[in-house]
Order: sequence, then C-alpha cells, then structure tokens
Amino acid sequence: MSQENVEVVLDQFAATNERDFPRAMSHYAEDVELVVDPHAFLEGGTFKGRHAVGQWFGNWFATFAPGYHFDIEEARDLGDVVFLLARHHGRGRTSGAEVHGQTGYLYRLRRGKIVRVELYSSGAEALEAAGLRE
Repeated sequence: MSQENVEVVLDQFAATNERDFPRAMSHYAEDVELVVDPHAFLEGGTFKGRHAVGQWFGNWFATFAPGYHFDIEEARDLGDVVFLLARHHGRGRTSGAEVHGQTGYLYRLRRGKIVRVELYSSGAEALEAAGLRE
C-alpha cells in the first residue's frame, strides 16, 4: 500500500461529498466487494460488483435529505489496507430528524482501484478487524 491508495480513498469521499457520484464510483473496480457490518447500518451484508455497490450506496443516500456530509477524521495506510474514520451527518429525508454517526472503514486496493470495502460501526471495530488496536 502507499499514500497513493490513501489519496484514492480520500478522493472517493470528496467526490461523494460533492455529489459527483460518477467520479466516486470510478474509484471502484468492476469486481469490488462491499461488506457491511449489520450493526453499522440499516442494510448489512455483502454486495458484489460495482453495480451492486453503487445500488447499496444509492439506497443509503436516498434515506437522507440532500446535504448529507462526511467529515474525515483519520485516514492511514496500514500496509495492506487503508483505514479511514469518518463522521457523517445530515437529516432524514422523511422525518427531517438530525442524523449523525461515526463509521470505521477498511479499503483494499489493486492497481489504484478499490476492490474491497468493509464498513464498521466504529473505528475501533475496523482496527480490530485489521488486526490492530486503537
């Protein structure tokens, strides 16, 4: 891994915050796999392929009002994986209720493309899954 992989992940988040979803999805390999901890989000499970991953993110964003935003708190190269910790906040699309949380992510890349993403309900859980502690 390298700082270049960290930059790919950071640009994917920047594109998402800018609502440039084609740019965000361009960072994913065709055979990407998304693994979502069932405790972290409403729809947990494993999603395979760029289309399925894009659909999961689209469904997730559809539950929120426009303006949902991610603030990156930490991003670092752990050798074979990129760890990212982000706070996210916005409002529910239907309820208008304020929504916020923190998510830990593990990204694996191959030749500059994201091939696997794991989402966890905390940074500590993500680090533990990577074999590390906070």
